[in-house]
Amino acid sequence: MAVAWPYASGSRHLGHLAGAYLPADIFGRYQRAIGNDALMVSGSDVHGTPITVRADDEGVEPQVIVDRYHNEFVAQWEKLGFDWDLFTTTGTANHHAVTQDMFLKLLSGGHIDKRTSNQFYDPQADRFLPDRYVEGTCPHCGYAEARGDQCENCSRTLDPIDLIEPRSRLTGATPEERATDHFYLRLSDFSDELKQWLLSREGWRKHVLNFSLGWIEEGLHDRAITRDIEWGVEIPVDDLGPGKRIYVWFDAVIGYLSASKEWSQIQGTPDAWKEWWENAESEHYYFIGKDNIPFHTIIWPAILLGYGGLNVPTDVPANQFVTFKGGKASASRGIGLTIGGALDRYEPDALRYALASNFPETSDVDITEAELVRRINDELVATWGNLVNRVVSMTHRYFDGAVPAPGPTSEVDATALEAVDGALAEASQHLAAVRLRAGLATLLGGAQATNQYLSEMEPWKTAKTDMERTGTTLFTALQCISGLAAAFAPYLPATSNKVLDTIGLDTTSRQPAWERREVAAGTNLGPAVPLFSKVELPQDAE
Repeated sequence: MAVAWPYASGSRHLGHLAGAYLPADIFGRYQRAIGNDALMVSGSDVHGTPITVRADDEGVEPQVIVDRYHNEFVAQWEKLGFDWDLFTTTGTANHHAVTQDMFLKLLSGGHIDKRTSNQFYDPQADRFLPDRYVEGTCPHCGYAEARGDQCENCSRTLDPIDLIEPRSRLTGATPEERATDHFYLRLSDFSDELKQWLLSREGWRKHVLNFSLGWIEEGLHDRAITRDIEWGVEIPVDDLGPGKRIYVWFDAVIGYLSASKEWSQIQGTPDAWKEWWENAESEHYYFIGKDNIPFHTIIWPAILLGYGGLNVPTDVPANQFVTFKGGKASASRGIGLTIGGALDRYEPDALRYALASNFPETSDVDITEAELVRRINDELVATWGNLVNRVVSMTHRYFDGAVPAPGPTSEVDATALEAVDGALAEASQHLAAVRLRAGLATLLGGAQATNQYLSEMEPWKTAKTDMERTGTTLFTALQCISGLAAAFAPYLPATSNKVLDTIGLDTTSRQPAWERREVAAGTNLGPAVPLFSKVELPQDAE
């Protein structure tokens, strides 16, 4: 799994978490649960101009900003229980070397060339302006705060000279066009090959495929991959002179490969990355937001095709946007609850659940804190948490905490188990197709079916007249909980392991197997401790 690289320029918000990072962790955990090897890599993008913009604003060196936010990301991933194989940065010597190797191979193959072009220059600051240092009105949607690289409102990628009424972010001055030399990636070289590849994709989300093919139909434009900046990967040739660097959009996508190579080195097996990148049986899934689609369905595949011998994406299940009060979540514009703010309010697994049940997989989703609270209280606590607590509590009350031996079973007992097994099978199909929201809803349905089984069998009543029947009911319910806890584990890793521990099942593996393991009669259960706490809507939430 290749996961979008967050800019180490500011705190990330719930839109980022729901858009790319949490889906990747769930998918990776599922793959391990069904017995597949999985490698999940990403890291902080330390070369983005948002970093230098913030550093300029604060009067500090860019590395100060990078260190602050990279450490914040790592701490938040740990709290959320993310199962990274490697979360690194694009600031490593390894990443620089891999990027330069890519550059040189494409250059020697004729897919990179040098050109003179006009770019914006701030006469007051006496410097060329990278994309993010230019703001103006989007020519496509009229949004007045568009940046020089992309419009946050309509998601169209831009060139600074496309902007209407451009202005320098440094001084507010109207920038001038001046000639400068740069290296260009010849995307046009790959138009036909990329079109045929995209047309051969099966099972891709419609908005991803349509957006990508739209780019091809409009005609691919060669793109500058260097800028007049001094923060970034050094250009491995001297043709341009001083004050130039490889630009972030080119080196960031190469991070998926460089991180895989770094992981291999850390493992002490330097060539292990080849099993993932040169093995035709290896599948590559890219978890991103929809504003990053063209970089992962056109630009990165073009780089890979130009380099040769490396796997192109298997799927790019890009999520759409999370909006807050109708506005797109944005770190730069301060829209949306930050991940840190949410973790201060909600338990990690509860937050994971509330977001996963609202993943914007096929359309934009507006998330309010009222919706998060409703999902946690009415579904997670009331259905799944309550099921586990009541069954374990009754086993302690009626059988001294030991799993009872079942007596004769009925069709109702078999139906309860079949409902859970069916939920696991159906959810597995959803997760394999990266329909994570549907997978979670299916598992919740399995928990609801088990709750209904308890309501029908009424063990709290049969305990007064028929302990054998009560024991059979609780034994069956514990088997249902075993299967559900294993399947919930990709979504709720910490609490699922807690459930499995409570019912006496081994949790030493990296990810519980995707199966319903039997809870043996006579097993001593752990204490009946509530998995989740009900939450109140914060007073400052609207």
